Formats: sequence, structure tokens, C-alpha cells
Amino acid sequence: MTTHGGFEPVFCTVVPPHVLHRLARNDDPALSGPARRTLVRDGELRAARSLTTEFRLAAAPTAKAPSDRPLRTVYDAGHGTDLPGAKVRGEGEDPGRDATVNRAYSGLGSTFELFLKAYGRHSIDGDGLPLDATVHYDRDYNNAFWNGEQMVFGDGDGEIFVDFTNSVDVIGHELAHGVTQYTANLTYYGQPGALNESMSDVFGSLIKQYTLGQTAAEADWLIGAGLLAPGVTGQALRSMKAPGTAYDDDVLGKDPQPATMDDYVRTGRDNGGVHINSGIPNHAFYLAATALGGFAWEKAGQIWYDVLTGGELRERAFFTDFAGLTVKAARERFGDGGEELLAVEKAWERVGVRIL
Repeated sequence: MTTHGGFEPVFCTVVPPHVLHRLARNDDPALSGPARRTLVRDGELRAARSLTTEFRLAAAPTAKAPSDRPLRTVYDAGHGTDLPGAKVRGEGEDPGRDATVNRAYSGLGSTFELFLKAYGRHSIDGDGLPLDATVHYDRDYNNAFWNGEQMVFGDGDGEIFVDFTNSVDVIGHELAHGVTQYTANLTYYGQPGALNESMSDVFGSLIKQYTLGQTAAEADWLIGAGLLAPGVTGQALRSMKAPGTAYDDDVLGKDPQPATMDDYVRTGRDNGGVHINSGIPNHAFYLAATALGGFAWEKAGQIWYDVLTGGELRERAFFTDFAGLTVKAARERFGDGGEELLAVEKAWERVGVRIL
């Protein structure tokens, strides 16, 4: 396990702050109220995570899962905020009546299986870390998050967002933040933060594709499809295929993600635009994966995984650093002159990222 001097867990949410800030300014209290409460709650959780990290207050897990099976536990917060909540389903137990619990349990398993079967990784830390999730967190909570130790899902407000367990790629996205935490530990700001977010989108999408048995051509390449309420004009939170097109709604506004460096967004908000500029490396992965065809986790996914876990990716890596390492990884795994190397090089060229 490579942690570059010790991992630093961060608080990572799937709904970007800029989306919640826009909702919080809406004149309709049914829309602004839940968004404001979610922002306040997220701020408290982010501060708590920072304190825990600084003073190393978090207890290390005492149990490890068998190498070839996950060790899952799902808890119910009962619309409160105390974590983890009441245990409602443990590993190997039969499904219950609560579909949210069952989806969370299944999503944890799908994530474990993709990393084990495709990359030989035993849970998100590579050493059998138990996978815990809490559902029904708070009231009208418009987010899901990884807090450095576990997954947490809100039920949404029913007006803009619905149950956050609806999308297996969202479950995979948040757990992939844990993989990054235990490997490259990418700094959560600016370009390295956008790479952090992109890695989660990449593996979240691969987990969905693996679960559905989809090829790169068959996949929708959407992150968070199924999260938007019926009245919202949009498909998902983000599109790796066409960044900037996931939603265009009177309330939510227009998806701000760029697809290329020509439209790179310079901002101090959202940790330097980590959820916005992640569209650029996302699109590069989509281009490489679809150029190679077949199952995306086998070639493009393997190259990205090699870079994330290989020990050479710096915590403060820029897009150019990451691109260069993917070229190196493609060459080392698949050889010079192959379609894999060419696909990766062309993908970065098309999004305007130079290869160092």
C-alpha cells in the first residue's frame, strides 16, 4: 500500500457545492431549505473530518474481511445524524424490506467485486477493510459522502434529488475516494483534487458497467443517473462522454463541466473547482476506453488503476503529470506500438493535456 507518508482522509460528497449553493438561493423554500441544511451539515462534517485527521482521532478498524469476500455492514440513521446508526444488515444476511438498505448492501458488494476480480485488490485499502454504510441520514439530505471511514447516504428532498442509493456508480464513486485515500492520496484542491474526483467517476462508472455487463460502447457514461427527481431537466450529475451536458435546468442551472483544457475553469470555490474540472480527465478516460472497445475495466481501467496504485503519482500531481504516467503505464503493460498506447496518447491530445 502506497500512502506517500500517511493517508489523509478527506470529506468527499457526490453533489458538488456549487449545485447546492444555487439551490440554496432559490426563492422556493421547498427547494432552498433542504439545500441550505445540506450545506450546513456538509460544512460541519468537513470540519469534523479535518479535526479528526489533524489529531488522528479515528480508531483503526479492528476486523478484516476474508481475502475473497467483502465484510459489509449497513446501518440506519433513522433520519438522524449520529453515525453509524442502528445495524440493519450484516454480511451474508438475507435482504430485508427496505430497498434502500438492500441497494446499499449490493453496491458495496459490486464495488468490492470489481476491484477484486479486475485488479486483485482486496477491499478499498487492499487489505480487507470492512465496508460500512449508513442510510436514511438526516432529513431531506441532498447528498452522499465518504468521510474517510464509511459511506453515508441521504434520501434526497424528493423535489430535486431522490434516494442516493439509486445509482451504483455513486456508491462506487464514493468508495473509490477511499481507494485514492489509501494509495496516491491526491490533494483535494485544484488539479490534483480534480484528478481525485475523476478517479472516483472513472471507477464508479466501471463498477456500473461491470455490474451490468456492459461494453464501453454500451455504457451511458453518466454519473448519478437516477438521482434527479422527475421534474428536473437532466440525465445525471455528470457525463464523461459529453461533459457539460448532464443537466440544463431552470433551477439547477447548466452543467458547468469542461471537456477540454480550452474551457478550464479557474475558481477558488469547490476546492478550486474539483467537481468541475474533473470533466477533462473524465473525458480523456472515456475517449481512451471507447477507442479500445470491449470492457473498459480491462484495458483503459487497468492503465488508470496502475497509475493510481503504482507509487509514482504525486499527491499534488497536475493533469500533465497524470497523463504522462498513463502513457508510461500503457507502454509497460501493453508494449510499444500497440493500440493501448496510441489510444491513451490520442485521448489526452484531444482534451488538450500535454504529455510530459
